[in-house]
Amino acid sequence: MINIDKDITKAFTLPGSFYKSPTYFEQSKDSIFVKSWQFITETDQINIPSTVYPFKYLEGFVDEPLLFARDKDDQLHCMSNVCTHRGNILVESAGPIQGGLRCGYHGRRFELNGCFKSMPECEGMQDFPSKDDDLPQVAFKQWGKFLFASLSPAFPFEELVKEMDERVGWMPFNEFKFDPNRSQDYLVRANWALYCDNYLEGFHIPFIHKDLAAALDYSSYASEIYRYSNLQLGIAKGGDVVFDLPESSPDYGKKVAAYYYWLFPNMMFNFYPWGLSVNIVRPLAPDLTKVSFRSYIWDPTKIDQGAGALLDRVEREDEAVVEKVQRGTGSYLYKKGRFSPRMEKGVHHFHQLISDFMQA
Repeated sequence: MINIDKDITKAFTLPGSFYKSPTYFEQSKDSIFVKSWQFITETDQINIPSTVYPFKYLEGFVDEPLLFARDKDDQLHCMSNVCTHRGNILVESAGPIQGGLRCGYHGRRFELNGCFKSMPECEGMQDFPSKDDDLPQVAFKQWGKFLFASLSPAFPFEELVKEMDERVGWMPFNEFKFDPNRSQDYLVRANWALYCDNYLEGFHIPFIHKDLAAALDYSSYASEIYRYSNLQLGIAKGGDVVFDLPESSPDYGKKVAAYYYWLFPNMMFNFYPWGLSVNIVRPLAPDLTKVSFRSYIWDPTKIDQGAGALLDRVEREDEAVVEKVQRGTGSYLYKKGRFSPRMEKGVHHFHQLISDFMQA
């Protein structure tokens, strides 16, 4: 059993075994990820009535087949993508659809809200149709233009994004444009939680990221801890590009170069003066993780400047050190570590949440 002391001055980190154990890895699937909210896509992908968007909940780990559907009345629905007759996958590709959903196996039909519509050769069935013949509905939420879903949410979505919305909700998210040329996936030979550990502290920046350290004021580093998320506020040095903040912002007057938001358990929303980088950490194996970077441009004139520049280099520097830590935490001689009370509040918070969910 993992127990993380709530007092950071006394607490020890997760044990090294957590990062290599197949048992912990599999347990986290149902204990953490199935109960979490996951970023799926943006509304641009399904913004026209009578369209569908199939997806897997967390591809490579929780491969649950799901489906967004926008009906003819422009209402969005999220549901299972598995036919309730014999389990066939209903929709293979995104796009417009006419006449609702039709299973290609035996012809069962559903409305775009998931309700059973008809089925051939069903004469003589007793107690048919019933609610069990409808497609199971899945919890989903929209924040700005971004869509999230959860198979079995352990907490309301609002508790995940409340503080982020209050702090940066003034940004025109609907104007952010997805840029596929600045979006890519990285394979990291390390446990998913080690990748998050690294993200959640600026302690390593002067040692690992020389260019980033030149852009950020390390002495002003601070973490703000919320219930299911936290913020690292990046303050710029000198004349680097910063946000033009509205007077209503609590940060008005500060030289904010970046807002680094982590959302439990595996999502990062990094806001820069040029736009947003969403990073999704996808577990693949106890020692293998895929990190998906999705870039959304707001002001292209500020790209490649300040803390939001050279993201690929920063990512590869992070990969290198995290992969070394993966090897190190697998040592027979390493057990667990301690937290810096000032610099590792975010990591401590993350480890507490893992402990709480794994014991629930």
